[in-house]
Amino acid sequence: MADDHTHVQEFFTARAADWDTRFPDDGPAYDDAVGSLSLSPGDAVLDAGCGTGRALPALRAAVGPQGTVLGVDLTAAMLEEAVRAGRDREGTLLLADVARLPLRSRRLDAVFAAGLISHLSHPGPDLAELARVVRPGGRLALFHPIGRAALAARHGRRITDDDLRAEHNLRPLLAGSGWRLDAYTDEDDRFLALAVRTS
Repeated sequence: MADDHTHVQEFFTARAADWDTRFPDDGPAYDDAVGSLSLSPGDAVLDAGCGTGRALPALRAAVGPQGTVLGVDLTAAMLEEAVRAGRDREGTLLLADVARLPLRSRRLDAVFAAGLISHLSHPGPDLAELARVVRPGGRLALFHPIGRAALAARHGRRITDDDLRAEHNLRPLLAGSGWRLDAYTDEDDRFLALAVRTS
């Protein structure tokens, strides 16, 4: 587990300083994905693996000043960039592991997770931990601003049948972790899986 975390931290620490400038046009896609959570004023939402906090302004706008916005990331350098960008004004930033969240059970209305699933050491238990902190009926958005095929091409790979984000893999993975997959979109310009916390 520690080795997995070290790899993730090293990967993102090396890229933190220019992360936002590498993907400058993703903002509208983040806004649309946050909108898909159907958040209400006063809701409590977690950005799991928040990185530089790109979703935090949209999450804050959705829940309003009375709502709760938390951003959790494993990599200190990414959170430092979030602060540098002023996004800590939109929510509370926590240096923590999504596999062991410092949150009480059933306290949140929703979880937003951009690009997270491919970096989870233990996807089933880690998704179950996200479910633990969400009330029954709460929502999860697994998002990426480009689809699986486009992302694989960017990295010089082809998508394979064992890709966790493939619907035939993701649906049972979520079901075994306390979630029900309700909607699935995998297009060139967006990946979005929406799930509901089962009781």
